[in-house]
Amino acid sequence: MIDLRSDTLTKPTPAMRQAMAEAVVGDDVVDVDPTVEQLQEATAELLGKEAALFMPSGSMANQIAVRVHCDRGSEFLCEADCHIYQYEQAAFAQLSGLVAQTVQGTGGVLQPSQLQGLVRPHNDHMVRTRLVTLENTHNRGGGTIQPLDNVREICRWAADNDLRRHLDGARLWNAVAATGIEAEQWASHFDSVSVCFSKGLGAPVGSALAGTKSFIAEARRARKLFGGGMRQAGIIAAGALYALQHHRQRLVEDHRHAQILQAAVQDSPGLTLGPAAVQTNIVVFFVDPQWGTAAEFVGQLEAAGVRSFAIGAQSVRMVTHLDVTQADVQQAAEVLREVAAASPACDG
Repeated sequence: MIDLRSDTLTKPTPAMRQAMAEAVVGDDVVDVDPTVEQLQEATAELLGKEAALFMPSGSMANQIAVRVHCDRGSEFLCEADCHIYQYEQAAFAQLSGLVAQTVQGTGGVLQPSQLQGLVRPHNDHMVRTRLVTLENTHNRGGGTIQPLDNVREICRWAADNDLRRHLDGARLWNAVAATGIEAEQWASHFDSVSVCFSKGLGAPVGSALAGTKSFIAEARRARKLFGGGMRQAGIIAAGALYALQHHRQRLVEDHRHAQILQAAVQDSPGLTLGPAAVQTNIVVFFVDPQWGTAAEFVGQLEAAGVRSFAIGAQSVRMVTHLDVTQADVQQAAEVLREVAAASPACDG
């Protein structure tokens, strides 16, 4: 079975397992775990921030960011299909008393003009707008990279309107690999940035949140509140640190493999790529209703040995990653062509 459901499916490499087994640990809640501290310092340096904080998950990192940036009862602006809004159970409302004002982008990308006029007036009747968030790369958009000029302009607009800026950079490492623009340059426009180690980088656990020292001090308090304080966390931080040091450069391989899948979609009747095509390691395509639903198409693929996700009624996602080889992806591409060729859309 070739599993292309997510880049979170990777297993630790032998070298990563060795690093984890040999990790120097302490109690990261009582005072400090040396390996966690090393990971945090390395992450902050790469992102050009004063400090960083290790988290169990990207969802926790994002939710702590919006909580610290916003007063209870205020709102933040976000793209309508972003992870914070779609895939985190509206935790901003459940845990922090916040609301989201969503704006529909194209392939996950917002144009600066779309945000004009969205900051609420200051009066007793209105919720207060405190924050704008972006996601790079954009998951539901198909691994879309936010154009740097858009990022600059949106963050400049936010600063002019006294709004904080948070970047959900779970796959920021993919944006760096695809564009050659360093993580620090992307991060420089934001007050806080979350990054993930357990997606493209292949670590088993963990994300980090970066920002100023005072912001991270508040984030640490919130992490304790959310149950994210971990004791001898150096064992898992060592895997993340190894991934950060050794797996960032290889992400271009995943991107090349995704292009093989893109070609298969383009060759296949009844399948259409998302509007942004394939930019990184995520391939999103749409199934012609003549064929059936996305879930039915996914079932046919799995019966032929390829696993994927139906992310909408007619949309399917495939993700390349560390544990699938070029040969695996080429085989998956042939299966995709064969299944599509057998569909009613081909006959019609």
